[in-house]
Amino acid sequence: MSERSHKGSHGHAAKRHEAAGETHHETHGAAHEGHQEGHGATRHGTRPESHYDVICIGAGPTGLACAIEAKRAGMRSMVVDKGCLCNSLYHYPMNMKFFTTVERMEIGNLPMTTSGDKPTRPEALKYYRRAVEHYGIETRLYEKVLRIEHGEKREHFRVHTEDAAGDRYEHAASKVVIATGYYDLPNYLGVPGEDLPHVSHYFTDPHPYWNQDVVVIGARNSAAEAALDLFRAGARVTLLHRGAEMGKTLKYWVKPDIENRIRAGEIRAMFETRISRIEPHRVWVQNSHREEAIPAAQVFAMTGYHPDFSFLEAQGIRLDQVTRRPECNPDTLETNVPGMYVAGVVVGGRHTSDIFIENGRFHGRQIVAAMAGTEPITEPAPVSPPGE
Repeated sequence: MSERSHKGSHGHAAKRHEAAGETHHETHGAAHEGHQEGHGATRHGTRPESHYDVICIGAGPTGLACAIEAKRAGMRSMVVDKGCLCNSLYHYPMNMKFFTTVERMEIGNLPMTTSGDKPTRPEALKYYRRAVEHYGIETRLYEKVLRIEHGEKREHFRVHTEDAAGDRYEHAASKVVIATGYYDLPNYLGVPGEDLPHVSHYFTDPHPYWNQDVVVIGARNSAAEAALDLFRAGARVTLLHRGAEMGKTLKYWVKPDIENRIRAGEIRAMFETRISRIEPHRVWVQNSHREEAIPAAQVFAMTGYHPDFSFLEAQGIRLDQVTRRPECNPDTLETNVPGMYVAGVVVGGRHTSDIFIENGRFHGRQIVAAMAGTEPITEPAPVSPPGE
């Protein structure tokens, strides 16, 4: 599943049309002051006026599920995010269809309805908006978390945030859940020219690239779907991959489509090929035959993403040196920092394909059961991930 040269998203987002940046807020002045009081926040480090039982950092499906489960258990919960609601989903390709069925994306026991057997991006966004409205979940969107401070008491936290205008806030909580996902940070190629304006690690809409030479790097679902969308919008597409073939986890309806387009010569594919450097209007590649320049008005490097490990470490959470998995109790998901939990894809560390909406949405039940001291809830894992 997947966000353009918004060079990241939620932070990289700012570099393109990307609203994903995770920084901005609602209103200012007197109206804002009133809004703050209602949400228990104060400005510029002054003492919070109210207290939350749980603050969830990250307003994706997993963070929302955690906040909903907390509220259903009688706890006061809030969600804070540097971007919009479901920021990552918002930056997925506009025409994307999820790999899974509707019931496996539901949170809070609320049914999702769609026009087909698989949800589309607009349908998923609408559903999660309605879920937040239904449960009346408090949100602080477009607020970036600067730091999480341990308060005077054990398991007491102060979450310091900042909006796009530079106004700072402080939110108090007994527990904190970190569900920040991984879509903000792309896996960079590490080649010269990767930071040029026409290079993006996110793809949303093929229309601007009609009649243009476009290079797509990668061979998993995000790369295959981008290549197909671009081809059908009239772009001249070259797909580059260092491996010998397309990824083995392609969606069942994508696999024959991309293979047939390649076989017909409608999409040029170069396998076992490495990128040497990127220049304006071209990508230099190297394979066993020779080095050559591929025309490219735009480059989409669909090379995957990873969680913000530095943010986790800054909170005192210990990470495995190899897998970068956070140290946590597998039953409760509480980390080595008492009162601080992890949820969603960040639990898997570098193994971002281990956890996705279908199983990450149940982390809220585990965490809230632990907070409430009730029996841990286990859920069966989905048969397969939704595809990257």
